[in-house]
Order: sequence, then C-alpha cells, then structure tokens
Amino acid sequence: MDPAHAEPAALTPLVQFRDVAFAYARPARGRERTFAFPGLSFTVERGEIFGVIGPNSAGKTSLLRLLTRVLRPQRGEIRLAGRPVGDLAPWALAREVAMVPQEAPRPFPFTVEQLVLMGRYPHAPGRFFEDAADITAARAAMAATETLALAPLPLEQLSGGERQRALLARALAQEPRLLVLDEPTAHLDLRYQAETAALLRGLNRERGMTILLVSHDLNLAAELCDRLLLLSAGEVARVGAAVDVLEQGLLESVFGCHVTVDKSPSGRPVVQLAYERG
Repeated sequence: MDPAHAEPAALTPLVQFRDVAFAYARPARGRERTFAFPGLSFTVERGEIFGVIGPNSAGKTSLLRLLTRVLRPQRGEIRLAGRPVGDLAPWALAREVAMVPQEAPRPFPFTVEQLVLMGRYPHAPGRFFEDAADITAARAAMAATETLALAPLPLEQLSGGERQRALLARALAQEPRLLVLDEPTAHLDLRYQAETAALLRGLNRERGMTILLVSHDLNLAAELCDRLLLLSAGEVARVGAAVDVLEQGLLESVFGCHVTVDKSPSGRPVVQLAYERG
C-alpha cells in the first residue's frame, strides 16, 4: 500500500476541520468587506457524499480553498485521513484530494486527453513525460466519464456538459481518495445535470469514493448527499441528514426568504420559494 494512502485508524473520519478560524478583508464598492470563519468544526466520513450549502458569501468557496491549501487557517487544524493537511507536500495532497472547478480557464489550448493526463502529475512530479501506467489510468478515467471519444478534441470545442465530464476525468486520473467539486452542475441544462448526478452517485457506490461538493441547488444536494453542512456567515448553522438540515424555519432564517419544504417520492426534502400573491 502507498504510505500516503495508509489507513491510520479505521474509525478516523476522512476529513476533520478542528476549530478552523480564517478571516480576510477586501475592497467592495468603495468600502472594505470582511469575512471570517470564527471557528469551523465538522467531519466528512469515509465513503459518504457530503454537501456544503448556504447563501452567497456564507464561506463555501473559502472552505474548499482551506481544504486544498489555497488558503491557510489562522487557527485550528484540518486533517485528512488523520494527518494534518499542512504537513503534506503539494504533490502528496494532490494524490489524496482532486478538485473539480466549475470551469476550465480560458483560453485553454489543450485536448481532452492532454487535460486528463495532467491529472497524473502528482504521481511523478519530477517527470516530464507520461509512462504506460499514466496512459492506462487516463484512459480508464475517460472511460468512466464517457469522454474517450472526445480525447482528441480541443477543450474549447466541447459543450458545457462535456467540459465538466472532462474536468472530472482529470480528477479521477489523479486516483484520489477524496473528490471535491465546486458547483458541479452550474451552467448545465437538465440533461447534463442528471448525467452528472448519476455519474457522481456511481463513483460513490461502485468505487466507494468520498465526495465533497458545494452546491446552490438545494434539491440536487438533498437527493445526492448523505449529509449536508449548512453555512451561514462563516458558521455552521446545522449539519446532518437532508431531512434535518432542509427545515423550513432554518432555511428562511439563513437565506432570508420564504420557502416551502415538501417531500419527493424518495422521501427527500424538496425546497421551493414561497411566492406571495399580490
């Protein structure tokens, strides 16, 4: 077993945020805007799909940046499989955690195959060329995401849903234990939303992959995730099963609008805006 993937303790959560504090200030329309996590604590269990939800500026993206070490906490500790994230070299962290952004940067003059092969870099950071094992892993990742036929195409020629699957294939080529997604269905039509959700559910059930995703779509999060973390102004409003987190009074308090909460045929909550008739 790769030492980086050695299991320190069977019952250790995969991700642990322990009293993580972070704050920043930036100019916004002529005034300074501040944001802070006063002390964020939660866990992501191995093999679950864990969703992070909340209004704009609640701290969802900052949470992902702290986990992937784009930002560093001012206090507290983030642990991955029992090890402090701060102790991991960047390439070692990239073997453990793969990030799928909303979009690839533009311009991005690479083919799908070249993009997916970039996911192999953490496995040999000092090497300049891919070997046969890298090619095999990349092709397996493209097969899993149904992007093999797109391999020779430039990324710029793909539809939004195809680009999202290509980015996911790159992440799978990293062979991580944790897959992190920022708004995986943003800007996608209903068909691609359904396909993306089915693909993520399959990765979780068939491979046991742990998935952490940020979503503004509360109903998608309710159907897809085992547990939800609701953030409000940098603090945990509630964490638990969807039926416990997507509670009408709590959502109205956090989002500042009137909602109704019903149940889908699967028993999961369905959230809708409650429009007042004039």
